[in-house]
This record gives sequence, structure tokens and C-alpha cells, in this order.
Amino acid sequence: MSTDTTSAAPGRPDRPHRRSTPGGPGRASGPEAVVREATPADAEGIVRMRSAYVLAEPMSEEWIRRCVCELAPRLAATGDARAFVVEAPDGSLAACALGLIHAVLPAPDCPEGLAGRVQVVATRPRFRRSGYARAVLGALLERLRSEHVTLLEVQAGEETAPLYRGLGFAGSATLMRTTHREEPALVGGQATGGGPRGGGDPGRMPLEIYAGTVLKATCFACVYFTDEDDRPLQLHSVYSPAHPWQLVGGTMDPGERPWATAVRECREETALTVVGPPRLLATVYGLPGAQWPYSTLGLVFDGGRLTAAQIRSLTLDPREHDEARVLPLAGWEALMPSRDFARLTAVAGARRSGVAAYVDAWDWETE
Repeated sequence: MSTDTTSAAPGRPDRPHRRSTPGGPGRASGPEAVVREATPADAEGIVRMRSAYVLAEPMSEEWIRRCVCELAPRLAATGDARAFVVEAPDGSLAACALGLIHAVLPAPDCPEGLAGRVQVVATRPRFRRSGYARAVLGALLERLRSEHVTLLEVQAGEETAPLYRGLGFAGSATLMRTTHREEPALVGGQATGGGPRGGGDPGRMPLEIYAGTVLKATCFACVYFTDEDDRPLQLHSVYSPAHPWQLVGGTMDPGERPWATAVRECREETALTVVGPPRLLATVYGLPGAQWPYSTLGLVFDGGRLTAAQIRSLTLDPREHDEARVLPLAGWEALMPSRDFARLTAVAGARRSGVAAYVDAWDWETE
């Protein structure tokens, strides 16, 4: 997402901003506009609204994905983006307003050195003339002012200029702009691979730019243990109600290889040291969602069968888990989300068959 300058912005108020604004006089009758503050889960909806109703030409799916990955973390509490939306009856976005905060040198008209740019104000056609645009934009401006963002700018077209003037914006004949478009370039005499530009030669994008367009994923590694009767062992999480029962394991550290992660996480979570050689039971992939903005890729290794004495001697890290439990496979189903149980079932099947499993639907929740 293009913007001028970005910086960490002040923390947001703890109380979410909510207000209801009916359509004003002269507007088509419609449902009352219930405005709420956007969350990272709204990033895709806002990006698609911008593509469809703000930009001169719609973006490709690759550019939409890139913008969603950029915007989602910026809509978090510590980010520099503020947005407000009105939902349609089907749960999609009917209208949205997005602003980006950036740092400038202090001046009398912005003593805190914070400026803002209204990046998107959009309403789906069937909801226009219902006051939705004014409602979301008014909420956005109110939030920015509450955070001492006193210098605001927007690029207004002929149709939208009256809306902005009514909210205190004034035109300026001195604002000028230029866009420096980077020409695709060869890196080391070799094509750097495809990118989000759609047509043309996709292999001439500078490496550092292409790297920003490719899929981002977090990686994890786990160890699958059973007791001597082949009943799966799992740990009860103290921090994740969405995934209450978990395999031993965790996220890879920078520079770490998957098996090293599995060994380290097992030692940290249970005080148990697993020995190789590593035996892969499953590869697990998940698409991003509301709970996490990146894809996940994980490897599950076989930790073998533990004796009753070994299970009793497990030492759990109380910051992560408060119980280690062994149950027959069927007994786990009622205690876990369906996708977690499907993953556990696939891993158990791989142990029995000797053929590694491939699980590609361990997706993050979308709501």
C-alpha cells in the first residue's frame, strides 16, 4: 500500500469507537449506519473496496494479496493505520474509511509532529446516498484528532470534494505530486522471478522488491508422542483457548532448522530430550486468517513411545502448559477443534502406516 511516510503511532484508546449515524436529509432511505472500528480481519475487505471503487484500474489478485499483508498488521493496536467500517447485512463491507498516520516535523498546526492521510473512503454502489461515507469518514477524523493528528490531507475528486469541504477540508493550489516508477531490472544478469505486475516480463523485478511480493509464512516443528499403547500424548495450553490441546513443539527461531526446533521445543516444554535420526510423520500447511495474517508451514516428527514413568516425569513450562494427557485417539475429538483433530488423526495414521501424511487445510479461522 503506497503512502508517504510511516512511523509507530500513539496507542489507541482502550474503549472501541462505536456510533450509529442515520442517513441525512436528501439521501436515499436505508438502514441505519452502525459504524465500528476496523480490525486486521477487515484488511482484505478494505483493500478490495479500494481496488474496486477508488483506484483508476482494479488491482490484480497478487497486488491485492500484497496490500492485505501490508495493511493487516498496520490495523493492529500498535500500527499506524486507522479505519472505520459499516457492514452490509451479509457481513461484507458496505462502506469504509482508512487513514494512515505518519511523522512530520512539529509546527504550530501539528505540535505533536503527527500528520494523517485519508487513503480510502469507499461505499459499495447499492449503499450510496445513505450517509455511510460521511459516517465512516467522520468517525475516522474524530479518532485521528483524539490522537493529536492535527494535520490531515486527502486527494478528493470532483464528486467527493463537497463531502470533504463539509468536514473542514480546504483545497490547495500549491500541492504537487510526482510518481517515480521503478523500471524492472536484471539482478546479476539473471531474471529475478515473477511478481505482481501481471502482464509483461515478470522476471526483471529487483530482488528486494520481488522478495516483498512473495508468500510470507511462519514455520513450526512438533514431536508426536504416544504411550506404550499408542495413545497420543498432548499438552494443555494456558494461553490459547482456540487450540487447547497441542502437540509438543513450537515456532522456529531465525536460522534454526525444523528438527533442531523440535528438539529445542521438546526440551523447553517437557524437559525431555528426543534423539534422532528424525523421522517425519506429517507436513502441515494452513492459510492465513483473522487470528494470524500469515500462512503456516509445519513438520511433525515421530518422538516414539513413552513409558508411564517417562510421562509422569514430564516437567511442563507453566507459562505454556498446565497438563500432559494421554487418551485414545477417539477420545480427543470432543476436546479439540475439528481441524486440530484432523491433523492429529493424520499424524497417528502416518505412524501406523509408515507413510508421511500431507495436511493442507490446517487454516486459521476467518472470523
